[in-house]
Amino acid sequence: MPTDCISYQESGYFTSLINDYLNQKPDVQSLYHRFPTLENFEKQLLEKEKNFNSSDNLKRKTLVSALEKQYSKLNVSDLTKLNIKALGSSKTFTITTGHQLNLFTGPLYFLYKIVSTINLTKQLKLKYPEYNFVPVYWMATEDHDFEEINYFNLHGKKVRWNTESGGPVGRLSTQGLEEVFEIFSLELGIGKNAEYLKKLFHESYVNHTNLADATRFLANELFGKTGLVVLDADTPELKKIFIPYAKEELLKQTSHQKVMETSEKLKDYNIQVNPREINLFYIEDDFRERIILQNGYYYINNRELKFTQSEIVQLLENHPEKFSPNVIMRPLYQEVILPNLCYIGGGGELAYWLELKSYFEASDVTFPILLLRNSVLLATEKLAKKADKLNLTWKDLFSKQQDLMNAKVKTFSEFPIDFTEQKAFLRKQFDDLNEMAKQTDKSFIGAVKAQEIKQIKGLDNLEKRLLKAEKKKHQEELERIADLQNELFPNKSLQERIVNFSEFYLGYGDVLLDKLFEELNPMEQKFKVVVL
Repeated sequence: MPTDCISYQESGYFTSLINDYLNQKPDVQSLYHRFPTLENFEKQLLEKEKNFNSSDNLKRKTLVSALEKQYSKLNVSDLTKLNIKALGSSKTFTITTGHQLNLFTGPLYFLYKIVSTINLTKQLKLKYPEYNFVPVYWMATEDHDFEEINYFNLHGKKVRWNTESGGPVGRLSTQGLEEVFEIFSLELGIGKNAEYLKKLFHESYVNHTNLADATRFLANELFGKTGLVVLDADTPELKKIFIPYAKEELLKQTSHQKVMETSEKLKDYNIQVNPREINLFYIEDDFRERIILQNGYYYINNRELKFTQSEIVQLLENHPEKFSPNVIMRPLYQEVILPNLCYIGGGGELAYWLELKSYFEASDVTFPILLLRNSVLLATEKLAKKADKLNLTWKDLFSKQQDLMNAKVKTFSEFPIDFTEQKAFLRKQFDDLNEMAKQTDKSFIGAVKAQEIKQIKGLDNLEKRLLKAEKKKHQEELERIADLQNELFPNKSLQERIVNFSEFYLGYGDVLLDKLFEELNPMEQKFKVVVL
């Protein structure tokens, strides 16, 4: 079975908003700046160059300094060193993806995000050789939803880190991960690739004191040779650059007003994020809580902290590290401190970015190009051959299981399981009866209509019973199809949202990443099937 792909729209796994975005429907065109094509990057480059470099070179110097500090204790590849240094140049721009600090990368799409980002920088360098393009992984170190990130799945089992967390996860101590390492090691078994994964986990988590440092080390080990730059924006020097925007939020609540205006345009879709009046948190090492404006005072939710307007502004100016942007303001923070051209994310991420364009315009910050990350279905050669033997296409396998079973049993059957022709004939007979009924008493018209409904329903039921009987007859073949689909789509969901990369690395080692870099084209915008 050849390596194949299916459009995101046909896959059935993306929302109507994202499908309309990909189709560039007029209803959503006002929500983004430029659609992701290589040609559109030229205008984006020129605009960002003017917007980002006009302030002076302070932003770039601060960014380079912060990154050099964060990388000071790591074994850094020459390409990553070169990329960090290049960020000081006005001709260097970033392509950025972001991700939570999931334990041991979490689900597979962590890899796909980063590979998409790196591959796009390569394509842009070929298209615009006079510029430099740096792939950036923005670590979501200020998130505080620990339950979302404290586990990963391996061989259908959850490897979970049981500990307490209330503050920003990046600052969380890695104490206690030795026990997780022991469980993980036993599950991996033996072999060269298993030993590498054990070493990688141990060096990442057991040998580092907090989750941000552990995740940076892990991402650098996996992708450092490609020049990936990993950024933790939870630093005082970077947040100092953001002070004017945070001050605007505290005093005028601009984000709430602008995002609510955009939400009205999205009323026919499921709104991804609803803004609060103030979209900033107050953070300490052990908590991250909302800032609430009430009766002229700024309160910290669930804490006995209260500030006047002048007090909270002074606190912001003296200690910007105590203020943390939420999901509404985080994209603006990213685009303020990075010379960024494009954000690469999943469907959920792009949905909330599409709420933010008017807020960016009000803040006079260039809105980035939004690119849907590569999505991938990994299949072993053995599974691909099974699909061939069962006469299944990849499009078949993306179908809902019940739909697939119904379609296949109709192909197995020796006669058509479709009473469309009989229903059409029946309706024609009742059309004639209805014409006759119009010439008689009205009560007869009702009787004819009732009989038509009854008989059509009877044919529907017979069709369902025949389908059920044929399913029973071909049960063995259908079970093989279901088993194959369940293996490729665990829990009837996308593999990339469930399975951890270690499951495939055990069998394929570095071939896994090499294959992804070779196969994934970020501009293709199709769900890729990669056969290993």
